[in-house]
Amino acid sequence: MKRKVVKAKPAKAPRQGVSWTPSSMVTIGLVVFGAFVIGPQLSELITMQTQIAQLNANIAKSKEQLKDLADEKKRWDDPVFIRSQARDRLFYVMPGEISYLVLDADGLNLSDTSGTVGDMLAKAKNSSNFSQSIGTTKKDWAKGMLQSVLRAGLDQPVNKNKSSASN
Repeated sequence: MKRKVVKAKPAKAPRQGVSWTPSSMVTIGLVVFGAFVIGPQLSELITMQTQIAQLNANIAKSKEQLKDLADEKKRWDDPVFIRSQARDRLFYVMPGEISYLVLDADGLNLSDTSGTVGDMLAKAKNSSNFSQSIGTTKKDWAKGMLQSVLRAGLDQPVNKNKSSASN
């Protein structure tokens, strides 16, 4: 018996790459078509979500402002707060009190032309009557103050009854 020697066929090397079958081409076509169809709506969805987040932030900010205004309104219901605001803003005083207002030329609005002290100082500053240099006083204020204190402490009050009886 003779043996037949069968030579084995060399194995085919697997193909490199993608096999382009009709079903894979349809699948790729559907993915591309879906991207074109859904893309603009997806962009619009993202834009709307951003706008919603911004509007929610504005609502939260408005609620905070509303809360602050409600607190401010409650403060204006308090008579003590109203009195303090009248003192601070309008320079009101209680009966029997004396109000002193110290004016600082550096703190005044010299461009004010409403007929106020600022207007008067602005006119004086622009005229030759207002000195732009530092001057000296003609009186010694320290000596005057010392004399005032000594006079107040050492002088005796005049009794009207004694002076009228001696005349």
